[in-house]
Amino acid sequence: MEEFEVLLDALKLNAFEWAKHIVLAVVIFWIGMRVVKVMMRAFTKALSLREVDASLSTFLQSFLKIALQAVVVIATINQLGVETTSIVAILGAAGLAVGMALSGTLQNFAGGAMILMFKPFKVGDFIEAQGYIGTVKSIQIFTTILTTSDNKQVVIPNGGLSNGSLINYSAEATRRQEWTFGIGYGDDVDKAKAIIKRIIASDERVLLEPEGLIEISALADSSVNILVRAWVASENYWPLYYSVTTEVYKAFNAEGISIPFPQMDVHLQK
Repeated sequence: MEEFEVLLDALKLNAFEWAKHIVLAVVIFWIGMRVVKVMMRAFTKALSLREVDASLSTFLQSFLKIALQAVVVIATINQLGVETTSIVAILGAAGLAVGMALSGTLQNFAGGAMILMFKPFKVGDFIEAQGYIGTVKSIQIFTTILTTSDNKQVVIPNGGLSNGSLINYSAEATRRQEWTFGIGYGDDVDKAKAIIKRIIASDERVLLEPEGLIEISALADSSVNILVRAWVASENYWPLYYSVTTEVYKAFNAEGISIPFPQMDVHLQK
């Protein structure tokens, strides 16, 4: 009976100690995560005040957040009675296996570092990569996030971006715009070219240098194709394209220039 009471007292004492450790661990975790939030807000503000590049800023924020959260988790586990050295040993032993299993993840991390180092693109650039086209919203530790023109969010691993081919439409200040307008074989080519030239010259978004081009490019099955090239600031690329296309269509109709379409003549023989 006395042995049972001693055992019961020991269990009560151990239960009390465990309860105390658990409560303290919860408190450490709760406070720690809130401290992380405060530190992240301060860090973000500091980066903003120093006008750090947006691409580097998002990468550093992601990295620091994960590192601080890892510290909080280790402190919480340590409060439960698990030695920190044991945690480090376990992490070290598991590191190789995890590294092999997550080789793609490590490649993505290295890819993110390469992107920040060599800057093939930055936040705000309009790029085409891995089969997607969109504006770079953020560059994070493992992934880059694009926003498409129809407001979809695309998450692309950094490894593929750093190793694969991509097109950065925002890399240069200017771009060459190109149109092809088809007119009928019976229409006046010089008149059509003059109409196009007038429309291009009247648009202030078209750059005077480099010089543009308006020439016949092909004698197609149903039309004489006129190739038009003009240089424009990158941000005006699509607005100019739609505007000139609309104006040429209206002017051709008003001036009696036909816009042919594919057609087929069928001859029946008895």
